[in-house]
Amino acid sequence: MLQVINEMLNPTALEKLAGWLMELGYELGIKIITCILVYYVGRFCIKWVERVIAKILERKKIDQSVKSFLASLVNITLTLMLVMSIIGVLGIQTTSFAALIASAGLAVGMAMKDNLGNFAGGVMVLFNKPIKVGDYISVQGQEGTVKSIGILYTILTTLDNKTIYIPNGPLSTGNILNYSTQPKRRVDITIGVDYGTPLTKVKDVLNEIIGSSSLILTTPEPFVGLTKLNDNSVDFVIRVWTKSADYWTVYFYLNETIYDKFTQANINIPFPQLTVHMANDK
Repeated sequence: MLQVINEMLNPTALEKLAGWLMELGYELGIKIITCILVYYVGRFCIKWVERVIAKILERKKIDQSVKSFLASLVNITLTLMLVMSIIGVLGIQTTSFAALIASAGLAVGMAMKDNLGNFAGGVMVLFNKPIKVGDYISVQGQEGTVKSIGILYTILTTLDNKTIYIPNGPLSTGNILNYSTQPKRRVDITIGVDYGTPLTKVKDVLNEIIGSSSLILTTPEPFVGLTKLNDNSVDFVIRVWTKSADYWTVYFYLNETIYDKFTQANINIPFPQLTVHMANDK
């Protein structure tokens, strides 16, 4: 035991150990500095490539939805390549690393099957183009304006400025109601009046209201008609066309003006009533 300790304390052995540690530290320091340089140079190159691709897509007038999807895809691909480069600089064999990834591929694939489905869904959305950035849509029980179409999620912004992330998988296989594809939309409003109200009086007031708005189109022609005889009201339907961008303006205008004009014309809008019959005890 003493002999082993003496050998370890031998000046020659200590010099060799110190020299080996210095050489190891030098090599490790060079690798760390190189990794830092590779990282920053790589990030600079990635941003440069993204800007070049963005300019090319802009020049080709590619749809904004496709541009946002490709930007995400390029960023992820180049970042993975940068990570592999840094691993190589550290001295880790990339072939061994790739083999490790391949061996874990099945488990990762099972764990990420939903994300893979979302990626495929994003490709289908871009290929079939049921929506684009700026469209107002209703999907998966949610409504909003399409802000971006990513590789996994489509981002919607609601009317009250909330952000909704819709997975691309369900988006591509479910029903999509797109309000922005057609230049014109029809506004339908149903209004009830009391029984005994003259039919011509109601229609004249409604037609006057329709004619008072320049946002209501004359082609197709507006329609006013009696649609249903309810228990407590006679229901009239109004169907007018307007530009898609003016839909809500016309909708609220009609509701507010109908209430105001009906009040002025003494046309009563009924409300549900409950009749209770009391029995006298004998």
